[in-house]
Amino acid sequence: MSQPALQVWIEFASTYSHVAAQRVEEVARDAGVALEWRPFLLGPIFQKQGWNDSPFNLYPVKGAYMWRDMERLCAKHGIPLRRPSRFPRNGLLAARVATAAAAEPWLGAFVRGVYLANFAEDEEIAEPECVARVLAASGGEAPEHWLARAASPEIKQRLRDRTDEAIALGVFGAPTFVARGELFWGNDRMEDAMEWCRS
Repeated sequence: MSQPALQVWIEFASTYSHVAAQRVEEVARDAGVALEWRPFLLGPIFQKQGWNDSPFNLYPVKGAYMWRDMERLCAKHGIPLRRPSRFPRNGLLAARVATAAAAEPWLGAFVRGVYLANFAEDEEIAEPECVARVLAASGGEAPEHWLARAASPEIKQRLRDRTDEAIALGVFGAPTFVARGELFWGNDRMEDAMEWCRS
């Protein structure tokens, strides 16, 4: 029986998902674990909790800690970081593209590129021009094809279904790793999730 893939649940507005996305493929390769990217939207999950914004904005002390923690983590792992001029940014378009490109070999490069655009280059990832540039740099041929696919009713519904699946699993933040049905929340639980996947 083959080992199940580790699900990597990500939201493109999520700060800690930036750190996880830049690390996870290398860590998985070293651990011999297959990955399955699962883009979803945190907005509907936050709304169910009565939040209309990121908890890092709603609770300024928590937000100040997070940004300092991000500086430490990114320095530790050699990951570029520039605090974005607007937070959180709308990651809907990028999430739809990533959903449409689930089977593409360049998906990991696209995911990393979107996070770098948001959290290192301070770009507006909601803009088609930004997403098209990241697609082209990631090896996604014909960015206009993927932008059109992302706008299709099929992909829009697939992302809604994916978000509903996240809610059903008990996902409440990003990144979340799901290994053999077990949830591991946060970049700092990545290695534990890998080990659980292999056990």
